Amino acid sequence: MKDKHGKPKQEEAEQREDAPSTNEEVAALRQEAETAKKENEDLLGRLQRVSADYANFQKRFNKQINASVAYEKDKVIRSLLPVLDNFEHTLKAHAGEKTDPLVQGVEIVYGQMLDILKSHGIEQIQAVGEKFDPARHEGMLRREEPDKDDGIVLEEFQKGYMSNDRVLRPSRVVVNKSEQTGDQDTDAAEPASEQEDEVE
Repeated sequence: MKDKHGKPKQEEAEQREDAPSTNEEVAALRQEAETAKKENEDLLGRLQRVSADYANFQKRFNKQINASVAYEKDKVIRSLLPVLDNFEHTLKAHAGEKTDPLVQGVEIVYGQMLDILKSHGIEQIQAVGEKFDPARHEGMLRREEPDKDDGIVLEEFQKGYMSNDRVLRPSRVVVNKSEQTGDQDTDAAEPASEQEDEVE
């Protein structure tokens, strides 16, 4: 039999049976699309984490390289400091022989070495006349000079050197101890002695 449009009823039945199958396929495709989207988001997140980890690794690696280079540089400079000390001692010992060609040659070489070190960020620490700084100075002796302030560096036994903001070697110095400070130290010590007597 045919319907009023001329199509067999059997074809209509087949189309109705195919409709649920098409809906299931669409639902399956949507599910696959959602799964693929989630996988893509997960992969993107992993990629971003790996990228961040790699950037942090590069920063750490560069810092480690810079620290290693600075350490080796400081090590080499420290090994040269005794040579500079010897040049300085020689010039002091022959301070009255400025016209001697040998002394002049030593002075020129010494100056050139200081200039080279300065070009690499190495400079001598200022000591004499400065306030004693335990971070840059190493106190060897205390001496009293009343006309100078307490804690002022009076003399330098050995020059100190700095590499940028790092101390390669502190200056070995003599520090002024004023008479007033000595009296205060004595006064402060007296109560402690009395207290010890009371304990006994």
